[in-house]
Parts: sequence; structure tokens; C-alpha cells
Amino acid sequence: MSTSTRLTKETFERLQEELGDLKTTGRIEIARAIEAARALGDLSENGDYHAAKDAQGKMEARIRQLEATLEGAQIVTSDPGSVEAVEVGVVVSLRYEGDDDVERYLIGSIEEHPHGVTVVSPQSALGQALVERRLGDKISYETPTGATLTVEIVAIGA
Repeated sequence: MSTSTRLTKETFERLQEELGDLKTTGRIEIARAIEAARALGDLSENGDYHAAKDAQGKMEARIRQLEATLEGAQIVTSDPGSVEAVEVGVVVSLRYEGDDDVERYLIGSIEEHPHGVTVVSPQSALGQALVERRLGDKISYETPTGATLTVEIVAIGA
């Protein structure tokens, strides 16, 4: 049973483009590398051949991962300026209790990797604690190691 992944429109399109590239250009390039390595002779001791086959396996695994992600993806279309509560696809700024630094997190998929922002899964302890919370809320959550941390939401969508 698969769960849907919520992605921004930009990430969905980027992943579709990556998938298309891997299924066309990527497969052609790997096939050429395998063919060139085969031409070198004895496959049992042919490092180029084994490296190309390894690259092929990794690429095919990425293709399957992208297909699964895109198949069940939901597009998140929030306007960051109009978000009143934390939701998937939104950046939230937090201040941990006892710390003056503000940290920024995107609640979403690891496929969303915006510059300067840490991605937090909505299924993680922090992600679950934050979803549907509002500006100024203080939230305590338990980490996987059993520690309890408290954060304050200082900005949503910024």
C-alpha cells in the first residue's frame, strides 16, 4: 500500500523531466557504455563493463523510484503569503526552546530540496507536530531518541 507524496508543482515538473531524461538519453548512454565495454573482450575481468552494469542498475532503480513518486503525487499549490497554518509544501521558521537561532524547514518530500532550507517529512515526529499549527504556537514533540524538544513557530511561508 503506497502513500501519496505531496510535491510543489515545480518539483513535480523537475522530477518528470528527470524521469524522461533517464528513460531516453540515460538509457541510450548506458547501453553505449555497456557495448563499448563488451568490445574490450573478457567480461569476467572487465572493470568498465562491471561499472557500466552497476550504473545501469542504479539508474533503473532511480527510474522506478521516480515513477512511484510521480504516480501517487499530489500537487501542493499553496500561496506562501496566504498560509495561516503549517501545511505540507510550506516553509516554516522555528526557534527551539533555549536557543535564539531561527531555523527554516520545508514540510514535504526529500525530493524538494530548496537551497538553505532543511526538508522535514510530514510523517516525522517534528512534521506531525507542526502540521496545522499556527504562528506563535509552541509545540513539544518527542524525537526518535526519546528526547522531548519544544519549538515556537516564528514564521510560516517565509
